[in-house]
Amino acid sequence: MAGGRPQPPGRVLPGKAADQGRPELAEKRLRRLAWVLDNSIPLPGGYRIGVDGLIGLIPGFGDAAGALLSSYIVVEAGRLGASKSLLLRMAFNVFVETVIGTIPLAGDLFDFVYKANARNVRLLEEHVREPQRQRKSNRAVATAIIIGVLAAVILVVWAVIALLGALFG
Repeated sequence: MAGGRPQPPGRVLPGKAADQGRPELAEKRLRRLAWVLDNSIPLPGGYRIGVDGLIGLIPGFGDAAGALLSSYIVVEAGRLGASKSLLLRMAFNVFVETVIGTIPLAGDLFDFVYKANARNVRLLEEHVREPQRQRKSNRAVATAIIIGVLAAVILVVWAVIALLGALFG
């Protein structure tokens, strides 16, 4: 801790070249991203929020952008060899946060509390500690999961736009 402020885990710059063949560097990068998205902003009383919740305050776009950033962690978990079941759990966390996050006010508060990115990085760290419990997955599975999450996000954004159009149009 410098100056009384907690420091983010791992100061690794994002990029494939830096961590090629070095899963520990990819894990540090993902921990850092999850920290920025879910815990980087201190609030009075010791609670922390992240930029994911703030981005989510922007109607429609914010939740979609947050889902894309969160999906990156799932994609990287697939590249690190996470099992299909782990990838599904991670994608479900992103899906829940995204769908509930679209509910005005209550969903935004949920975003600040649920912290899907921190949950997903914890799941990935458990996988890395006990890899024998997990089966390797392939990129096709990770890609299919992400496409499913993104399709759900697009559907939610479309529904919000249609609802706003019906209310104010």
